Amino acid sequence: MSHIKADGAATGTAVRSRPRAALPALCVTQITGWGTVYYAFPVLNPAITADTHWSAGATTAAFSGALLVSALAGIHVGRILDHRGPRLVMTGGSVLGVLSLLTVAAAPHLAVFAVGWLLAGAAMAATFYQPAFAALTRWWAPDHIRALTTVTLAGGLASTVFAPLTALLADHMSWRATYAVLAGVLAIVTVPAHALALKAPWPPAPKDPAHAAASESAARGRAFWMLAATFTLSGFAMYAVVMGLVPLMLERGYTTTQAAWALGLGGAGQTLGRMLYAALARRTGTTARTTTLVGLGGLTTAALAVTAGPYVLLVGLAVIAGTVRGNLTLLQATAVTDRWGTTHYGRLSGLLTAPAHAAAALAPFAGAALAAPLGGYPALFALLAALSTVAAVTSLRSSPPRLAR
Repeated sequence: MSHIKADGAATGTAVRSRPRAALPALCVTQITGWGTVYYAFPVLNPAITADTHWSAGATTAAFSGALLVSALAGIHVGRILDHRGPRLVMTGGSVLGVLSLLTVAAAPHLAVFAVGWLLAGAAMAATFYQPAFAALTRWWAPDHIRALTTVTLAGGLASTVFAPLTALLADHMSWRATYAVLAGVLAIVTVPAHALALKAPWPPAPKDPAHAAASESAARGRAFWMLAATFTLSGFAMYAVVMGLVPLMLERGYTTTQAAWALGLGGAGQTLGRMLYAALARRTGTTARTTTLVGLGGLTTAALAVTAGPYVLLVGLAVIAGTVRGNLTLLQATAVTDRWGTTHYGRLSGLLTAPAHAAAALAPFAGAALAAPLGGYPALFALLAALSTVAAVTSLRSSPPRLAR
């Protein structure tokens, strides 16, 4: 694709100034940030509700509020990243993340608990995948897919490392003390890592005037909003499937342990999918890749909806669904660059992913709310498969005309 060549030529300075420590540092900080700010909550929430007598619905709503704030704040964060680079944004976000966890830990009542999570949402926007993707895309282009794959593979270990660690801490101390310890870990690991490893010069945006103009106007085009609709519908379906897999299997008579194994092995499939994405990207066009992956997401969801057993088949479907999800993560990370280059990556990526992140925040609640009136989780999965099918159709118009193949 012509724009990638232009970017590659324009980023010779970026290659020379590429900070060697940035990629390993971002791998470590993604594991730590996701693990402490995101994955610790589902582990600790039962202890929180038991100790405070706040309802699980209220505490989960506060957490979902963080995800909504992250989606909205990501738009502004993207603009700053384009002009200033990641160091200030991600270091400040790490400090805010520490303060948010300490606020949650010390919250005397639900309102303060909610404020802590709203602060955490702003910290997520400044430290999670999107700013890391923006940094790696500008520094590593045109070889950014390899860097993005590496950091997402590392990020996938966050739950593996921090879910059991959080549970271990909670076995020996209160949930408040556990969050205080996690805040300390977040401070020790991420603040200095972002401050020291991301200090290389921020490369200028590519200087191709025609390409820069196309990038500037991209957000006003039909292709951009078709792509946003695709990721929003697909993201809603994907997260609802993840949260609904265990109750789906419980409805079909499997044990909690069997359902948990299916979910966990699906996560392993996600890692596999991320490893395969670079090869897929080399062999497929932008539109074809988007439509195929989104369509496969719908197909695996439909298969889970109609397959009652045997258990090994359901596990296999969960692994395949996870593999598709892993590819979709990197598809979203590279969507802007594939179509409009790196010039305004931060701003366009923030705009593109904001509705998808909001949908992901609402998906667990909406999925659970819809399951009962639909008659159970198999019917819910059928509906989610239909949403993915619609997303696959919108993806057909999600690339500028010169890339629509």
